Amino acid sequence: MSFSLTEILRANTLYKQFKSQDTPMHHERFIFPLFSGTYFCYKKIDVLRIVAIAKALSSNPTFIDIGCGNGDFLGKIRTYLPNALGVEQNLTLFYILNKQKPCYIRSFPLEVLNLKKYSFDIAFVGWMQPGTDFRAHVAKLSECIITTFDSGGQCGINGGCEYEEFGFQKIASWRTPSWIDVNTELMNKFYTKSIKSNFNFLSSLRTANNLWYVYSTPKKSEKIIDSLKNHFIKEKNMFYWQERYDFEDLLDELGFCYGEKLVLQPSKHDLWKIKFH
Repeated sequence: MSFSLTEILRANTLYKQFKSQDTPMHHERFIFPLFSGTYFCYKKIDVLRIVAIAKALSSNPTFIDIGCGNGDFLGKIRTYLPNALGVEQNLTLFYILNKQKPCYIRSFPLEVLNLKKYSFDIAFVGWMQPGTDFRAHVAKLSECIITTFDSGGQCGINGGCEYEEFGFQKIASWRTPSWIDVNTELMNKFYTKSIKSNFNFLSSLRTANNLWYVYSTPKKSEKIIDSLKNHFIKEKNMFYWQERYDFEDLLDELGFCYGEKLVLQPSKHDLWKIKFH
């Protein structure tokens, strides 16, 4: 998180003003993701896929969320992987929100983890600020890296989202909406004065630019691929994965359903469809 203290304080003032109004449930999550959500969008199915990979790699899997922010996604992972840890160098957010920092979120540079030769079954990078590149440090932490990035431009120096140069293979991927995609639909539908025909036209143009990539060293790739293929089969037999997260209803309402086909993107990119590389 690279925002200045002044920027965070100003955003927090607007966040409080927004919350003081009787706004619909979960809107704040996609309008103020820094405080009440994440900068990438997910459903329970994303969490369950990561858990399936982790359990295929170890009977007692370890997981690290690098740049975990307020811990929103990490908390969901810890429901299934209680040993999961997070790293967030800027803890200003916890103080501003008057929120106690969980003990499972640490604040130190990745170089420290490298020096101490920490190892995790999965290293997760949900956001890497444009202009930064810490992939070399991430690559030393695990033989399985899962990353999300906005294909509209969010990456580090020289791309910054690929791990092949560090000895990894991209073995699977899937597409979900980015925070910006969801925010745009939310604003068009609820906060912009527009006649219905205009909204319907804008909705037909919606896109989903967030890509989830699963990387592995050759030694681990077969286990991970098998686990994802088996889990993908099970997904179709689950009753919409039961007890899904309550904010998923809003994502569906905005046109980001599981398997959704978007007009401006080929059918091979149906939302949440796993592609094996």
